[in-house]
Amino acid sequence: MSGFWDRIIRAAKLDVGLYREVEVDKGALGQAMAVVVLSSIAAGIGTVGSGGIGRVLVVIVSALVGWYIWAYITYFIGTKLLPEPQTKANHGELLRTIGFSSSPGLIRILGVIPILREIVFLVAGIWMLVAMIIAVREALNYQSTLRAVGVCAIGWIIQLAIFMLFVALTGFPRPS
Repeated sequence: MSGFWDRIIRAAKLDVGLYREVEVDKGALGQAMAVVVLSSIAAGIGTVGSGGIGRVLVVIVSALVGWYIWAYITYFIGTKLLPEPQTKANHGELLRTIGFSSSPGLIRILGVIPILREIVFLVAGIWMLVAMIIAVREALNYQSTLRAVGVCAIGWIIQLAIFMLFVALTGFPRPS
């Protein structure tokens, strides 16, 4: 278990070597999923004052679904639309690296302190975005960080559109 926590810390420290390590470690998928769940629980707890336990469950499920969709979209954009000559990746590699890029999200648990909530979530969001860019760059074997930024930006827009369509069609999540 200490190896798991070490990986979380290294991912949060933006250790490029960690992202290369989990990219090739097929056994790290469960750990990557656990990081997403823990980060989601931290976010849910950090927002518990604004929605109760139901909101925590919605945050966890949404994060897991979002992680899977985000990894697939990123895979498609990075390997089919914006590959570099040496780009070679599969969906599992992106699931693992992107999962670990959620590590900085663990600080969102500090959102339980109302005065800190917004700043903690802002810092965590930026930190997770930087980790995501590193994860994508490593998983797709990019030489260019700017290309990884582009892949993440395009993927974010697509995922946002999918989420907005989901909300429009289902009315979920409804405001409390």
